[in-house]
Amino acid sequence: MSTSDASPEPSSGAFSDPAATRGAAARDAAPQYVLPLVVRIERSAPSGPPARTDALRTAARAVLVMLSDERATDPGGDWHQAVRDWQDGRIRKVVRRARGAEWRRACALPGVTVTGDGEPPAEVRVFPPVPLDGWPKDLARLQVSGTELEDPVPPAEPEPGTPVLWLNPELEMSAGKAMAQAGHGAQLAWWALDGAARAAWRAAGFPLAVRTAPRG
Repeated sequence: MSTSDASPEPSSGAFSDPAATRGAAARDAAPQYVLPLVVRIERSAPSGPPARTDALRTAARAVLVMLSDERATDPGGDWHQAVRDWQDGRIRKVVRRARGAEWRRACALPGVTVTGDGEPPAEVRVFPPVPLDGWPKDLARLQVSGTELEDPVPPAEPEPGTPVLWLNPELEMSAGKAMAQAGHGAQLAWWALDGAARAAWRAAGFPLAVRTAPRG
């Protein structure tokens, strides 16, 4: 998985594709939306914060849960138009963090909470896309920068057959930024599948792993 912007960009220079350039211009001229994700990080949890790798994996699964939810896929669903408008532009994602009353207020808004399998498990709530300048106030007030998490021990090797999203080892990112990038990778993988493969992945609970690729 590349950690660059997951939206396709036209190439530059003499070999640029005019059709791709026009398509990108139309995409950028459309109203822009962002997919909000909120990770729960309590200040003084007895078991400590979630592990970084579990948070990345849970964020990726949260994006897939949103993309496959009937409220998003059904043309009559409450989230269908917002998800469609978001996917017609750049697939922006922003990860914020919350604790205590902030988390409870976030959970009162429409969305889905996805729980990881670490100890303690990561908790990530994903919300239907919102306009770039139209965040709900209970999400807009949450911190977005400086979300840092660590892995207490190196993550185990993924189970055989598990899809793996690979992070670029040359890029240093906060946990929040890496979570957004893991979500990008999961979304690109989802788009690459046909309907039967999507249904099977969803039925299995979206098994996946997120790892940093080896250097060199």
